[in-house]
Amino acid sequence: MELVTGSTTDQAPANPAATDDMLATQPVGYWCGLTQAAVTRHLRDAMARIDVTQPQYWVLNRVNGGPAAPSREEVVGQLTHLADGPHEIARVVDQLLHREWLRIDDGQRLHLTNAGEAARVRLRELATEVRAVVHQGISDEEYVAALKVLRRMVANVDGDGAPGNPF
Repeated sequence: MELVTGSTTDQAPANPAATDDMLATQPVGYWCGLTQAAVTRHLRDAMARIDVTQPQYWVLNRVNGGPAAPSREEVVGQLTHLADGPHEIARVVDQLLHREWLRIDDGQRLHLTNAGEAARVRLRELATEVRAVVHQGISDEEYVAALKVLRRMVANVDGDGAPGNPF
């Protein structure tokens, strides 16, 4: 592996108590993983208090979000990469059909029921409330800068690494 020119910062072991002057040496994977776990746990705990799961929210949004009503197979295919296992999204569709938040038409397309749309709207409000907690003390500019850095890191290891490459 070739060392990138201009990058002379040594990598230190992950340290949750690292001071600001030590942060440049911290492993990004550790901090991204810690952030992902904490934010996901916080969101899923908030959803659990109203007896809903994050994958249920994904499915409600997907069924609502396209120009045409999706089939079960389309929803499963589009969301499985986000799920905890290969069968989770299919189970969620079944749960939402059982709750009568989804219905299937004669063409085997999924649609939100009135109750499903009400749940989707409430979950969107909840997600917005959780986002406000997560973003407390962080300006939009700081947030955008952080995401740009992460996007660049992904491009550096998964993309062609060329400056300006958005992927």
